Amino acid sequence: GKIIGTGSYAPDNVVCNNDLKEFFETDDQWIRERTGIKRRHIMTDESTSYMACRAAEKAIENAGISCEKIDLIIVSTVSSNTILPSTACIVQDKLKATNAMCFDINVACTGFITAYNIAQSYINAGLIETALVIGAEGFVTNSWLDRQNNSNSFGDGAGAAIIKKDEKARFETVMHSDGSMGGALTCENQYSTGK
Repeated sequence: GKIIGTGSYAPDNVVCNNDLKEFFETDDQWIRERTGIKRRHIMTDESTSYMACRAAEKAIENAGISCEKIDLIIVSTVSSNTILPSTACIVQDKLKATNAMCFDINVACTGFITAYNIAQSYINAGLIETALVIGAEGFVTNSWLDRQNNSNSFGDGAGAAIIKKDEKARFETVMHSDGSMGGALTCENQYSTGK
């Protein structure tokens, strides 16, 4: 498959590093040295699914296709505003992409590239011709954010790509996971039981 269109969405509200002092002990230098982040876009009245839809609309327009041509929608997010339905199903409904199969994946930092690889695999298997892949996160205003932990300095936003079958396109990938490093970045939910 070949990427034929892209789109993105970031909230208008911008928060600089020093603005985060209201929530936890930190400063601009501490955050920049560890993350490279100077400022971030933060949701006000948006949701993860809203941002995903706006990015998707731009990607579809950029690709010059109709929503009916989309066979698969994958959304990578760890900050969905609902458990059910999936964010991908919400996007499908809003776009009226009625021919698309939909699902979310929860892979955090490498989520977009993982979703991209899954879409490519569906294309290579001959199961679909056109996929919409979205990475969307709405960390900062979600209720599960630990505002006492100054490592939570990320922002909110979404990026989307339309991937279409192309016989000339090459797809090669190497993917690897190491579950033993899971403790490096964790987020428990209300259902966490410990083991």
